[in-house]
Amino acid sequence: MKKKAKQYNAEEKAKIALDAISSELTIAQISSKYGVHANQIYKWKKEALEGMVSGFKSKSKEQENSQEELIKRLYEQIGQLTVERDWLKKKSAIFGFGG
Repeated sequence: MKKKAKQYNAEEKAKIALDAISSELTIAQISSKYGVHANQIYKWKKEALEGMVSGFKSKSKEQENSQEELIKRLYEQIGQLTVERDWLKKKSAIFGFGG
């Protein structure tokens, strides 16, 4: 009879990776505590550290993109309002309302 490998959800993986990152216990101690192979713990620790770095990068890039999008929309609105103003000036001059 084959032994089925335990599946770990994201929360469990994160908890184990945080234990490995905190260095309060050795990898061997964490391995025996959770019943996870040391190589797997090293892998989850690496993934967690990479995820933290990319998390910080994506937030600043996302914020940059949203600001660029806002600036683009504002320039478009300024252009539209300028065209409308110029059109109204022409029409008001034609009908003798000054300008």
